Amino acid sequence: MRDSGATNQQTAVNRRDFVRAAGALTAALSLQGLAQTARADDRRSDDRRSDDRRESSGRVEDFIREVKGARLFDLSPVWDENSPIAGVNPSYSMKLNRTHGLFDPTDPDFSDDHTRGTRGQFNDGGQLSFTSEVQHFSGQHGAPSIDAIGHIGHNGFLFGHVDAAAATSDLRGIGRSGVGAHLDIAHYPTKLLVNRGVLLDVARFIQGDHLAPLPADFEITARHLADTAKAQRVKLERGDTVLIRTGWGKFFSENPTLYKGDFSPGPSVDGAQFLVKQGAAVVGNDTLTFEKRPPVIFTPTFQVFPVHMLLIADNGINIIENFFLEELAAASVYEFLLVVPPLKIRGGSGSALRSFALVPD
Repeated sequence: MRDSGATNQQTAVNRRDFVRAAGALTAALSLQGLAQTARADDRRSDDRRSDDRRESSGRVEDFIREVKGARLFDLSPVWDENSPIAGVNPSYSMKLNRTHGLFDPTDPDFSDDHTRGTRGQFNDGGQLSFTSEVQHFSGQHGAPSIDAIGHIGHNGFLFGHVDAAAATSDLRGIGRSGVGAHLDIAHYPTKLLVNRGVLLDVARFIQGDHLAPLPADFEITARHLADTAKAQRVKLERGDTVLIRTGWGKFFSENPTLYKGDFSPGPSVDGAQFLVKQGAAVVGNDTLTFEKRPPVIFTPTFQVFPVHMLLIADNGINIIENFFLEELAAASVYEFLLVVPPLKIRGGSGSALRSFALVPD
């Protein structure tokens, strides 16, 4: 009986061990199943992430292909020492201060304004040479060039009732005094770097021939702008960058003396008010001063550059000058993606642009 009891006791112990073992196995199998499920979920998640990456990469590739396949219009004429500059703006000059000529080790002058060769400067047997230049350059130079909002004051104030004198009391630039820093060219809105552009080809609307420029004394009114938009079947939208073609862009290079002369066509105050009412964020054209020149009015009061004061100082609308718009006009392209990339210069009154327009090919 002992043996039998012993057997029964052993059986009982074995059962307990079995139960424990079975429980452990069940738990192990459950954990293994969970682990396998988790690994499967991870694989599926990895697959989804991989698919998402492939999809994202595909979208980027499609986007790049679409942009590179667009038709591009270069709106920038070449700038050099012969380019026309408004009389109120600084002169421009440029010279190389380092050339690819031979380095002269006996010349002690390494100043910026002194020109010297660079080949052999680093005792490398004359392998490397480099060049650099010194420019007398302004934010008011360039083709095209854009005016910062802090460029123009009206009755002693910049846009937003900022004290104009205080904003320029530090000669390092607009706003370096701590007043009006947001009005320099470095604060040009990023949302306007790429924007919907609209061309109002007033020259073509008035002259009938898209190659003929407007007369030098032509004043572009609100009616001209509205009628041109209607004739082109273009709707102006709030936030647009609106460009006006006078046909004078070709004179920038062909006849700079005429281009910078005392007379040129451009918008009147009435025309500028139309642009404000339409909600233009930026405006520009193909002349030296955007507004009609000479830029003066005598009623209701005498004003110089009244359009600049109205647009920039009163309404915070940037002005772009010296666009080359002939190719857009020749192609009858009136709506486009416009790229306007000013240099991000702290305190700058404006910037040169390498601006271009894109349309589907």
